[in-house]
Amino acid sequence: MAAPFPFDDFRDLVNLLPDPETAAVEAFWARDAQLTKIPGSLGKLEEIGAWLAAATGKRPPKVEKPLVAVFAANHGLAAKGVSAFPAEVTKQMVANYAAGGAAINQICMVSDIGLKVFELALDHPTPDVSVADAFDGPGCAATMAFGMEALANGTDLLCLGEMGIGNTAIASAIFLALFGGTAEEWVGPGTGVEGAALANKVEVVREVVARIAGEKDPFEILRRIGGREIAAMVGAIIAARHQKVPVVVDGFVTTAAAAIVFALNPKAIDHCLFAHVSAEPAHRKALATMGKTALLDLGMRLGEGTGAAIAASIVRAAAATHAGMATFAEAGVSNKD
Repeated sequence: MAAPFPFDDFRDLVNLLPDPETAAVEAFWARDAQLTKIPGSLGKLEEIGAWLAAATGKRPPKVEKPLVAVFAANHGLAAKGVSAFPAEVTKQMVANYAAGGAAINQICMVSDIGLKVFELALDHPTPDVSVADAFDGPGCAATMAFGMEALANGTDLLCLGEMGIGNTAIASAIFLALFGGTAEEWVGPGTGVEGAALANKVEVVREVVARIAGEKDPFEILRRIGGREIAAMVGAIIAARHQKVPVVVDGFVTTAAAAIVFALNPKAIDHCLFAHVSAEPAHRKALATMGKTALLDLGMRLGEGTGAAIAASIVRAAAATHAGMATFAEAGVSNKD
């Protein structure tokens, strides 16, 4: 018997989703109505709490072991001048994470959030995807499976981050292939390219998408345009849904991974919270295309999970207020008539 096509199992996972945790959501709102506060007075925190209940089924929802998972990869496309920084910066930044010197280290430390960096063959960039596919089928499937390992140590809130010189161009190409439009609409400055360099980046992204000649299968778009870090994050998102682990998506590149899953089945990212609107211009367009609203707008565009880690602190606050507040009866406080 022939081996199954490499993506068949992943398609099943995306389409055969766990049932919604409606009973946990009902229990959340029933308790919320009895807490010592004006109904609706915690605003977005209450919505986040209900989202946690829906994603996890926990009553009350809790966040006790949050993790930022940073996926790092290199891209042959970087040689086309799509970034203001050379490709070796990816490996140098991974060393900086290990030494505790990056922004994400500081945010995780002050917020008591775990941090794990996943290196994806940094010495072997994916091919220049303007002329060749990023993966073969088994290689792409294996990279998604590797991303699933981000949940191996039992996190209960997965925050996605990434590092990879050239990967905003890769993400732009993925959005263009998935959602249509023009390269100009999806390409932004990334690490700071402007003028002629930005025009070159637009042209390179146009070439990447033209090469795949109208391909619409999201898994094939991922395989052909690639990004090991993006493929790994696709796997992590899918695994998290089945393990009932909520996911906080960081910025432009991490949203490209979520967009792959969304394009396969929009309901398959209901467990994802979009942390912030990146200063990368097309991020707002990507969120709007998927009908998603980001939690924060801080003008950030660093990547490496920084926005997701900040949002995670708010998610933890939402869980803690709901679980820890007294009810009117417990506190001996008079409720409204």
